[in-house]
Amino acid sequence: MDGREWLDDYRNRLEDVRARAARAERALAAVAGAATSRDGAVVVTVDQAGALQHLELTEHAEVLSRKELAATVVDTARRAREEAARQAEAALVPVFGERSAAMEVFRSHLALPER
Repeated sequence: MDGREWLDDYRNRLEDVRARAARAERALAAVAGAATSRDGAVVVTVDQAGALQHLELTEHAEVLSRKELAATVVDTARRAREEAARQAEAALVPVFGERSAAMEVFRSHLALPER
């Protein structure tokens, strides 16, 4: 391989990395996790980082004690974060590959229960 071929190959690989990074950025921007409590009292939406974006307390929340309501909000928010993490993982696998080092690092930071 001469210098010109090497440089063309390097540019092609660099463009591939740029394209994959752009796809990953778009995919992650679309991630949002949502969950509704089992009793329907609480609805939570989080962004791709798991930050609370929306909290709705339905009429059923009025029959819960403060302690029950707090526990329900926390549990529902956890499930919304897990949903966002699953979406993020699903969005990135096609970009980086199922068993890539990048995915392993990403998975180590996800808010998912142990598999």
